[in-house]
Amino acid sequence: MSALGHHLLVEFTGCEAAVLADLDRVTAAMLEAARVSGATIVTHSFHHFSPHGVSGAVIIAESHLAIHTWPEYGFAAVDFFSCGGVDMDRGLACLKAAFDAQAETRLELERGPLRTVSP
Repeated sequence: MSALGHHLLVEFTGCEAAVLADLDRVTAAMLEAARVSGATIVTHSFHHFSPHGVSGAVIIAESHLAIHTWPEYGFAAVDFFSCGGVDMDRGLACLKAAFDAQAETRLELERGPLRTVSP
């Protein structure tokens, strides 16, 4: 292992606006994404903004899965950080399908590179 954790910053574009505006559907999609990735869900919290948009996070034993949506732009920003054996690709595929996203872009970061961290 070369890092303490892996962090994916994902942008979903061309998403279904009605889904991104729906607190219950975003919450369900995020919880399902955590489950299918093999993460251990600890707790979650989501909030619907007025007039639209949802932000929230699923806290997992391995770290977190967070989101903010802009339904008016068909856009969702997702943040998936794991320091354990989580299949982030499976979780993100679940979200892409749930949001009916037309495209996604990813930025992957190593967090806490072991070569620079001292105990």
